[in-house]
Amino acid sequence: MAAYLVFISHFHEGFDENFPHIVQRFLGEFHIGVSIFFVLSGFLITFRYYNSFHLTTEWFKQYLKNRVARIYPMYALLTISAFVYYFITKDPSITQGSDNPIALFFLNITFLRGFFYQFWNTGIAQGWSLTVEECFYFSAPIIFLIAKKYHKFYIQPVVITLFAITMVLIFRPVNFHGFFGNFTFVMLYTFFGRCFEFFVGVQLARYVLKNGFTRKRKINFTYSGFVLMFVCVLVMALQPVVKPWPAGLETPVGIITNNYFLCIAVALFFYGILTETTLFKKFLQLPFIELLGKSSYIFYLIHLGWMYTLLHSGINHLNDYSFSLYDKWGVDWHSPFENDSLNLLYVFIVLNAVSVTLFKLIEEPLNHYIRKSDFLVKYKPRPKGIED
Repeated sequence: MAAYLVFISHFHEGFDENFPHIVQRFLGEFHIGVSIFFVLSGFLITFRYYNSFHLTTEWFKQYLKNRVARIYPMYALLTISAFVYYFITKDPSITQGSDNPIALFFLNITFLRGFFYQFWNTGIAQGWSLTVEECFYFSAPIIFLIAKKYHKFYIQPVVITLFAITMVLIFRPVNFHGFFGNFTFVMLYTFFGRCFEFFVGVQLARYVLKNGFTRKRKINFTYSGFVLMFVCVLVMALQPVVKPWPAGLETPVGIITNNYFLCIAVALFFYGILTETTLFKKFLQLPFIELLGKSSYIFYLIHLGWMYTLLHSGINHLNDYSFSLYDKWGVDWHSPFENDSLNLLYVFIVLNAVSVTLFKLIEEPLNHYIRKSDFLVKYKPRPKGIED
C-alpha cells in the first residue's frame, strides 16, 4: 500500500486531464507512503530486537548482517544497473548534472548521497529514503540502550532534531555540495529531520510489547487512523507549492503535518491492524496481497527511474507502431496505447510483475544466502520455527 501511494504521487500528473486540480494536488501528496515505511521500520526493528537487545560486538554484527541481507543486495544491483544505463544512454536524470559519475556512483552505493542536497536524488532517485533507513538502523541500538538503561526516550528525538538544525546553521554558509544544505532538505530527506516518525514506530512497538495485542477499547483504530492519514494529505494538498519543490509537503505547514502529525495517524492505523479484525486486515492477509507486499521493496526501487523510462519509451514506440499499421491498413482506429492513464496502468502492472520475479529469483535467495553465510559473524542455525 505504501509503495503504491508513492507511485501515485510520482505520476499524479497522469490524472490531470480527467480530474479537478485539487484531486491532482491531493494525489500528489501520496508521498505519505514514505512516512508509512519509516513508522513501520521503527516498529519492526523495535518489536524484533528491543527485548533481546545486547549491545555487544557479536550482537551488533548479527544485527547488521540481517539488515544488510534485507536491504542491500537489491539496492546495490539496481544502483549498478542505473549507472550502467547512464554510461550507455547518458540520461541526465541519473546524475542530475554532476560531471563526476564515478564519484557519484560511490556516494550512491554507500548511501552517502543522502546527506548532500546536490546529490540526494541521483542514481535511484527514491533511494534517498534508504539513507534515512540506514541511519535509523545504526542508531536503533543506541536508542534502545538510552531508553532501557537511562530511561531517556522522549528526549532523544528532540536532541536529534536540534542536532539537525545546528548542522544546517554550520554547513549552509559553507555550501559543500549541499551537505546539510538547507532546512527543507534536512527536515524532509534526512534521518535527523524525520527521526520523530521512527520514534513513533519505536514507541508503538514498546507499547505492544508491554501490553500485548488484546485491548478493551471499542475505538476502531484501523479506520480512524486511515481517515486521519488522508486528512493530513488534504492539509498538505491545500498548501501552496513553492518552487523548486514539487508539493505542499515542502512548506512549513507541510513539514509539520508530515513529520509530526501524519506519523501518529499511521501508528494508530498500525495499532488497529495489529489488534482488530477488519475487512481491511483480511484483505491484507490474502496470499497474493502478501506476495505483493514482500516484493514491494523492489517495486519501490524500480517504479521511478531508468526502468520506468524504458517501459514508457516502449509504450510510446508501440503507440507509434499501432498508428503506422492503421495507416497501412487504411483504418481509423484508436490505439490501445494512446491514453496516458491506461499507459500508466500498463506500466504499473509490468512493474509489479518484474518486482515479484526479482523477489523470487534474486532478492529472497540472496537474503537467505547472506543470513546463512559467515558474513560478519559465523552462522549459527536456530531451532526450527524461530526466525530473527
